[in-house]
Amino acid sequence: MDYALRPLSRRAPIAILFDLDGTLVDTVPFILASARHAFEQYGLCPTDDQWISGIGTPLRAQIASFARRPEDVDMLVARYREFWVTNHDRMTRTFPGALEVLDTLTAGGHPIGVVTAKTEEGALRTLRHTGLLRYMQAIVGADTCLRCKPDPEPVQVALARLERAPSEALLVGDSPHDIAAARAAGVRAVGVLHGACDRESLLAAGAEALLDDLGPLPSFLSAR
Repeated sequence: MDYALRPLSRRAPIAILFDLDGTLVDTVPFILASARHAFEQYGLCPTDDQWISGIGTPLRAQIASFARRPEDVDMLVARYREFWVTNHDRMTRTFPGALEVLDTLTAGGHPIGVVTAKTEEGALRTLRHTGLLRYMQAIVGADTCLRCKPDPEPVQVALARLERAPSEALLVGDSPHDIAAARAAGVRAVGVLHGACDRESLLAAGAEALLDDLGPLPSFLSAR
């Protein structure tokens, strides 16, 4: 892990915002399988690397970027969601140690929220299934507000719900879109490397620190 520490706010325990897929839940293989199913027999299927580069943006926009014609988007989205709904519970799980980390953060008084490119309905299903829902004091999905990551609006909405200023929050994500949204909102951002993207892309997006996994996060927060 790479640490680059500066003082955090001391007014109160800072809010911790998390991305969901690839950060709290180990679903990148599931996402790729869903994309392959959506484009199966379509004649044009994005590569895994192409799909990963768009993880963190809303599903419809990502599919539209690969569709040959605008009128194909509804069909492709429906095929993706069909696979997702059918296989969600079998292919969705938390990363090792994620629940324990959230237990520690909650015990320390940190408000916790999730900012995801999933719809709120999809996020709720994942949070319920994995046992993460009980920790969440704010859930912001792709359909919660007008704009999505990398725009700062979802992060700003989460901060408002948690009653924290940007200087009183930290976002943890695995995608450059997560990091860019946090930085645009004036929130410090940490990248986690067990998800979709590599250290170079996270650092280029403005991550001030990189963690190999979520385990060191409580220590990172206390080392200030």
